[in-house]
Amino acid sequence: MSDTENRAIHPFVIDIPQADLDDLRDRLTRTRWIDEIPGIGWERGVPTAYLRELAAYWAEKFDWRAVETALNAHPQFTTTIDGQRLHFLHIRSARPDATPLLLIHGWPGTPADFLDLIGPLTDPAAHGDPDAPAFHLVIPTLPGHGFSGPLTETGWHDGRVAAALAELMARLGYDRYGVQGGDHGAFVAPRLAREHAGQVIGVHVNALVTFPTGDPADMAALSEADRKRLAGMKRFQDDGSAYMNLAGSRPHTLAQLLADSPAGQLGWIVEKYQEWTDERHELPEQAIDRDRILTTVAVYWLTDTARSVADYYFERFHDHTMFMPKPKGTVPTGVAVFANGDYAIRRFAEQAHHVVHWSEFYSGGHFPALEVPDLLAGDIRAFFAGLTS
Repeated sequence: MSDTENRAIHPFVIDIPQADLDDLRDRLTRTRWIDEIPGIGWERGVPTAYLRELAAYWAEKFDWRAVETALNAHPQFTTTIDGQRLHFLHIRSARPDATPLLLIHGWPGTPADFLDLIGPLTDPAAHGDPDAPAFHLVIPTLPGHGFSGPLTETGWHDGRVAAALAELMARLGYDRYGVQGGDHGAFVAPRLAREHAGQVIGVHVNALVTFPTGDPADMAALSEADRKRLAGMKRFQDDGSAYMNLAGSRPHTLAQLLADSPAGQLGWIVEKYQEWTDERHELPEQAIDRDRILTTVAVYWLTDTARSVADYYFERFHDHTMFMPKPKGTVPTGVAVFANGDYAIRRFAEQAHHVVHWSEFYSGGHFPALEVPDLLAGDIRAFFAGLTS
């Protein structure tokens, strides 16, 4: 294959074979369910009764073809970068002054997470804010995830992913652009900016992970809100990080379980939507539309990417450069902190990033694009409004 052919960008339309949808429904209806201990809630994982009801909805009422239609309403493409297929949405604003913006999802997540941001960010006037900045949006599926998967080789750590996304933006003709990301995106976006500072105008992140400096003076200066976030991070490490440690150490054992059982894949993902959304909600669909939750699960199932997704954590855990000392980032950075599942502390963030914008919200959680898209869109616009290309 010539270099020109290898760099080609191809239109893409989602069209899952009906046989795959029929197989999914059959597997769901034949699930062997575990029994339950009476009186147990969510503290030991997803309750069987709840999971059974959600799986029945997935099998009988969830409309995958409607999801395809919604995604196919936006221009989608694939290209090959560093030997790996990369799928992405590319939506250009009609505004001549629009800024290119790369949106990076996390896990669990897909480009569908950002559907409610597309209108407000590309056409703010039509959404009640004519003076707000507008954006040309590039929304990739992370390598190995969904329609960018499966991975065909090892070594896809955050640095390699960042390099691939920088190449994607260059391939699209964007010399200067902004980046936004949460979860995985909050690791990849700052790394992309650090290693491609000449191209990145600014970085906006949510769910940023910050680490204590070890300086007693820093600890003594923490506010009450900071201490609560630090305690929340400690609880997550002690009681909520088993999924990550398993994927990061034995990804293929885990992946075999998820790849053979859609009910298992559903439980694995919906647990995170329950634990990481705004804690005022008892059930995940009270924070995020049920069909949006199932969209994520269905994409991972129908693309058979459980192994690649688990491998992503393994690569991060075994990337020797991940936690090596690095110079402070120079690209202007904006941080949005939402009510639940966000543990970022500004004093620590400023040690690693050039923080020029910091917002704290009292609603939402780890998935603001799905939970509170208006707040996230507003904060993205506020951050980039103060930057120039």
